[in-house]
Amino acid sequence: MYGTNPELTKRVRQVLGHHNHIEEKKMFRGIAFMVNGKMCVTVGDNHIMCRIDPSIHHEVILRKGVSTLKMKGKDFIGWINIDESVVPDKKALAYWVSLALAYNEKIR
Repeated sequence: MYGTNPELTKRVRQVLGHHNHIEEKKMFRGIAFMVNGKMCVTVGDNHIMCRIDPSIHHEVILRKGVSTLKMKGKDFIGWINIDESVVPDKKALAYWVSLALAYNEKIR
């Protein structure tokens, strides 16, 4: 199985299970969940990455285990990494996935 964290991938899959138009793609050394053709959530080794509304970015990164996605030294506002340790149950995981889904509905 591709992906570095099969259990976390399974948990994200379960949270997204009731939504339509979901596609899984191998990406970023893990699994990207595309919703309506747009990247929404990815699962990596020990974290998930969510695409959220940039207007709430600076507020949510203040939470424990949450950080800004950085690539090649650049901060990507609206993209956050959430450590697996802060999503120990379905409710906690669903919170972050719901932020990603809400933004997914806003973007074209």
